[in-house]
Amino acid sequence: MLHAISKHSKLILGWGLVFAVLSVAVGLFFPKQYIATSQVLIISRDRTGVDPYTQARSAERIGSNLAQVMKTTDFYNKVMSSNAYQFDRAPWQNLNDRDQRKKWAKDVQANMVYGASLMSINAYSYSQAEAVNLANAITQTLAAQGWEYLGGDVAIKVVSNPLASRWIGRPNFLINAVVGLLVGILISGLWVLRYKQRHLFGK
Repeated sequence: MLHAISKHSKLILGWGLVFAVLSVAVGLFFPKQYIATSQVLIISRDRTGVDPYTQARSAERIGSNLAQVMKTTDFYNKVMSSNAYQFDRAPWQNLNDRDQRKKWAKDVQANMVYGASLMSINAYSYSQAEAVNLANAITQTLAAQGWEYLGGDVAIKVVSNPLASRWIGRPNFLINAVVGLLVGILISGLWVLRYKQRHLFGK
């Protein structure tokens, strides 16, 4: 088996490269989006008898819950009605409720940086400026009104203002190329082994 793969390694690698190029080419037909990243600090206010470790873990759980809340229609409406920062609202308009919610969840993503009580927020849009504007609207809405979802024992502070990526965030052409390369190598490798067993290749 290894001998067959080694003997036809150029063929296998060649098909891997073909798949990599095709994967990148397919990505060219998808909308290009930039990403802006910001960070907020989740502060669980001091309670008598609660140690710092427990407070940090509590902040992480709160942040994880808040990341899910950010996908909801209520939070979406809060951001859309915000006047703190102007951003293009057109991408989510003229969509039915299902498609609107799906697109919002795709364009706005949040996750916790565990061990630091930090939430990282990613906002995607068609330009760097729009990605930053959207991220600003989200983080400011979160800092100003996030307590409504959490109660009065939690504070949210913006610690990193939105920073746009230099390159296109989606589609990720590098990942597409790597995945295409691996898929091409796998398929061509299996093809070589299959037809080698049928004696279609010379020894």
